[in-house]
Amino acid sequence: MATAEAAAEIVREIAAVGAADLAAAAEPMRTDCLRLARKVSLLSHLVAEVADAGEGNAAASAAWVRELVRALEAARRFVALGRRPAPAPAAAGASDQDAICKNTALQFKYVTWQLHAALANLPHSCFQISDEVQEEVDLVRAQLRREMEKKGGFDVTVFIKVYDILAQIDNAAPQSQQPQQQPEQSQMEKFSNDHLEFQNVVSLVSEISGLSKSDMTKITSELIEGLQNVETPESPKPDNVDSQSSDETKSSSGEVKKPESVAIPEDFRCPISLELMRDPVIVSTGQTYERAFIQRWIDCGNRTCPKTQQKLQNLALTPNYVLRSLILQWCEEKGIEPPSRSKSDGSPLEVGGNRLAIEALVRNLSSSSLDERKSAAAEIRSLAKKSTDNRILLAESSAIPALVKLLSSKDLKTQEHAVTALLNLSIYDQNKELIVVAGAIVPIIQVLRMGSMEARENAAAAIFSLSLIDDNKIMIGSTPGVIEALVELLQSGSSRGKKDAATALFNLCIYQVNKVRAVRAGILVPLIRMLQDSSRNGAIDEALTILSVLVSHHECKTAISKAHAIPFLIDLLRSGQARNKENAAAILLALCKKDAENLACIGRLGAQIPLTELAKTGTDRAKRKATSLLEHLSKLQVL
Repeated sequence: MATAEAAAEIVREIAAVGAADLAAAAEPMRTDCLRLARKVSLLSHLVAEVADAGEGNAAASAAWVRELVRALEAARRFVALGRRPAPAPAAAGASDQDAICKNTALQFKYVTWQLHAALANLPHSCFQISDEVQEEVDLVRAQLRREMEKKGGFDVTVFIKVYDILAQIDNAAPQSQQPQQQPEQSQMEKFSNDHLEFQNVVSLVSEISGLSKSDMTKITSELIEGLQNVETPESPKPDNVDSQSSDETKSSSGEVKKPESVAIPEDFRCPISLELMRDPVIVSTGQTYERAFIQRWIDCGNRTCPKTQQKLQNLALTPNYVLRSLILQWCEEKGIEPPSRSKSDGSPLEVGGNRLAIEALVRNLSSSSLDERKSAAAEIRSLAKKSTDNRILLAESSAIPALVKLLSSKDLKTQEHAVTALLNLSIYDQNKELIVVAGAIVPIIQVLRMGSMEARENAAAAIFSLSLIDDNKIMIGSTPGVIEALVELLQSGSSRGKKDAATALFNLCIYQVNKVRAVRAGILVPLIRMLQDSSRNGAIDEALTILSVLVSHHECKTAISKAHAIPFLIDLLRSGQARNKENAAAILLALCKKDAENLACIGRLGAQIPLTELAKTGTDRAKRKATSLLEHLSKLQVL
């Protein structure tokens, strides 16, 4: 019988699957299994809360648990396929390999679709699901939806039919099951001849769902009947419509124009090349450039914005998706061939001429010689820092798994080069997922704890970079030891280490569940100390930024009050910079909402005078927060 305990057991089993278990699997099967295992592992808290909730609305809750178990069982079967050795290239031809890849891709689609459907049907009224767990569920649903979109469109007719059959089997008593009616032979032959691919879909989805042959036959029969019912004669075309295809009509009406033949809007041109941009990116000054040309400008040692001559505060290149979308829309309207993105970014390293050299470097990462490993890691660290092109090529050459292994090196310098190389590779967004899938998080935490100070700084920066992808925030935060290690660096690291740790912790604490973990890991001790630290540039600002995120959680709000943060926040109202006054007022307002004790405390400490001043002279946001606090204090005095 399907129970919450059974669901929890399947989740534990799938979550325990690692890269080593899938060593024999071919790509993309191996990566799909690892991604699926990561997503399922995030459901451990959900099944625990479902188990704790007990019966509740017995019928509805039991039905949903059965639905969840079915989805998890399909996921377990898919992961089991990944544990089997892949057919040797000699044993399976190229066409066979393509067929295998297509089949597993379809089964992966069904598994993700079914799991997404089960989570979407979660009956909240039956279970006391906490906000933190609901956040995890929403994240997993978003991840599954993206996986389905990534694998391309598909017809869910078969998926829904298998889903319904499974529900019927689950809900029917064993003694009431009737033998399935077999479809007529002629009907099956027609289906087999006309819809072989469709029949293959039925077979593959049924297999991953664990259906018997008789159930498979029932699905096939019902689908045939459904297809026959919806078949209609082809609509006659009007006499004046040509029988050519729309594509042929397009091509006959005129050729696709080139951008040079049309006046290009100035905003669509790169300020450096004056050409239509294909991959527009934004620099720290807010100006947009073609990635290839601004990257070349930076690689040549320039640190100013070419258009404004302002100093670049950082070298980050942020994709301008809105502008790219507008350019594509304009191209479509003008009948212009849209500019295609290129991996080349104008860096000194040319792909064709250096691929072999990079592959040789990657091989040296696994050399038996420590000096060769160290030298290769140092060179890859440098290459990954220089350009996007290098980051792409290094990832394609399998540098990431080799660098992850070097994180466990006993030689601290090799370890430092490896973690910094991974940090530099993670600047390219697509590499972030590859780094996580390669199992880098746990060894990065070890470097964060035990490495040299520079290695610890770069490990914290790597965690921040990887957590920029929303999917990674909960997964990284739930990894044992990561938040504790960051808090330790925040407390006792170098000036740069503290800054890197603060940035990583802020990003992780955007998610509710990580806020509590950070407070329980002792983050308030260094934060309160930072509120008093005027010697380090930005320390107060960093502390206030993190506190402003933490205070939105009830448990964290209580802990901040008990940590005696209020007197230091009031001091900042009196003597802090404008931004710090604004953030201090916002945190105090959050602490005092529905908390008469905290409100009375800020009254006793003389907050009215600096709040009155702030309400007159502060920023717009500071004025709002200060005015609201003064109104609360006024009501308290009346009472």
